[in-house]
Amino acid sequence: MTLLMAEVGYHVFFFDPSDKNMETLDKQERDLHLHDKATRCSSYEEVCDKIKEAGRPRVFVLSTPHGGPADKCVEAVQPHLDKGDIIIDCGNEHWTNTERRQAKLDPIGVHYVGCGVSGGYQSARHGPSMSPGGSKEALEKVMPFLRSIAAQDKNGKPCTVEVGPGGSGHYVKMVHNGIEQGMMSVVAEVWMLLTNGLGLPEDEVSEIFKKWNAEGPLHDCFLVAIGVEVEQGKGEDGQHVLNSVRDKVVQDVDEEEGTGTWTCEEAVALHVPAPSILSAHLFRCASADLAERIKNREAAGSKLDAKPLNVQDKQKFIETIHEATYFCFLACFAQGMDIIRAKDKQKSWALDFCAIMQLWRGGCIIQADHITDLIDRVYQRHGHDKDDLLANSEVGEELTTNFAATKEVLLKGIEADAFVPSLSQSVEYYKYMTSTRLPTQFMEAQLDYFGQHMFDTQSDPVGGPEKGKHHFEWHPAKGITGK
Repeated sequence: MTLLMAEVGYHVFFFDPSDKNMETLDKQERDLHLHDKATRCSSYEEVCDKIKEAGRPRVFVLSTPHGGPADKCVEAVQPHLDKGDIIIDCGNEHWTNTERRQAKLDPIGVHYVGCGVSGGYQSARHGPSMSPGGSKEALEKVMPFLRSIAAQDKNGKPCTVEVGPGGSGHYVKMVHNGIEQGMMSVVAEVWMLLTNGLGLPEDEVSEIFKKWNAEGPLHDCFLVAIGVEVEQGKGEDGQHVLNSVRDKVVQDVDEEEGTGTWTCEEAVALHVPAPSILSAHLFRCASADLAERIKNREAAGSKLDAKPLNVQDKQKFIETIHEATYFCFLACFAQGMDIIRAKDKQKSWALDFCAIMQLWRGGCIIQADHITDLIDRVYQRHGHDKDDLLANSEVGEELTTNFAATKEVLLKGIEADAFVPSLSQSVEYYKYMTSTRLPTQFMEAQLDYFGQHMFDTQSDPVGGPEKGKHHFEWHPAKGITGK
C-alpha cells in the first residue's frame, strides 16, 4: 500500500517494527524509483513528526494484525497525535475493536476510521476495494484520499464508498470474507468434481474456468478467473504446482485470520440462516490438521475415497456443474447480505445496500459482476424485501431455475463420496427456506413435551417468530411418589 500511495503521488512516511519488512520496502521503492515519495522512519514518533512537518490534516494508515498488535500500534502513536488527526485502520479488525478505539480517541478529537480492505496483497499493490466506516466528519475528510487509491470498476468508478458509522466498514468487510469462504469452498468442491470426478486434466479445467469467466452467470468472477492461473501454474520442473499443494487451510485455526469465524458467530447470534458460509468455514477448520484426519481414518478403518462420477455425457454435466456453481455463489451472497441487514437493523446504521454493491465491483475477492448486478437491481427496486434477499423474485427465481442442476450435481457427488459440504448446504438452504412444511413440527412438539415451550397450531394465523400460544400435557409431570 505504501508503494501504491507513492505511485499515486502521495509522500508516505513509513515505519514497521520489523527491520526485514522495512528493508524489503526500501529495495522495492528504489527499484521503482519511488524513493523521493516514500521515506523510511525509525519509530512511530518520527513518523508523526515527519507528517507534522508536511502539513495537515495528518492521515495515519495502519495495516496490522487484528486485536493486540493494532492496539499496540494505536497506543504508540497516541501520545503524538493532535486534534483533527485521522487514523485509518486498514487491517481485518473486529468491528467492536474499531468502535472501542473510536470511543477512546473521539474525546481527544482524533478520528478513527475502520476501513476494510479487500483483494489481498496483490490488490493492495494496484488498488483494493475499501470499505470505510466512522463518523460523518471523518469520512468526508478521507474519502478523496481513499477514492484515489481504491480499485476502479469497468466504468472507472472507485470501489469505495462511505459505508456508515462506527464499525460498519469493518463489519461489511468481515461479511465479505464470510461470503468469500463460502464461494471458495464451492469452487474447490467443483474443481475436485471436474478433476477427480470427471478425470479432466488441469489444462482442460483451466479452459473451463476461462469460459465461465468470459460469459454466462459467472462472468468477471475473481475466484473463477484466478482458478485459470492456479490450474496453469507450473514450477521449474514443468509440473503443475497445484498438484503439490497439501489439502489444508490453517489461517482460521491459527487465528491469523478471524473474519470467517466472526461472520459465523454473527450469523448464529443474529439468527440468520447462513449454512453455505458456516459449512465452508467448518470444512476449512477440519482440513487444517492432516495428522488428526490420518488418525481418524486409521481409527475408523476407513477406506473411503472420492470415486469417479458416473455420468453419461461429460460435456453436458460440465454445464450442469456451471449452473450449480452459480446457484451456490448466489446463495452465499444472499446469506451474507442478510447478515449485514440484520446487524444494520440492530445497530441503526442506515446502510446503503446499493453502495455496498459498488464496493464489490472491483479489487475484491468476491467480485462476481452478474450476481452484483442482479442484487443491485433488487435493492434499487421500490418495495423490495429488505430483510430477506431470497424473498425477492429476482433472486428466488434464479435459484429456482438452477436448483435442479445443483441437485443433480449434489446427488452425483454423494454417490461418488465426493466432498460437497457447501454444495449440499446450499441445496438444503434453498429447500428449507422455500418450504412451508418442515420436520421442525416434530421438534416443536418435543420441546413442548419436556419444556412446556408452547406451540402454534396449523389453524392459527401465520405470524413471525413469536412464541406459540398452546401447550399440551403429553405426559403429566409427576414426583417420586408418582403424583
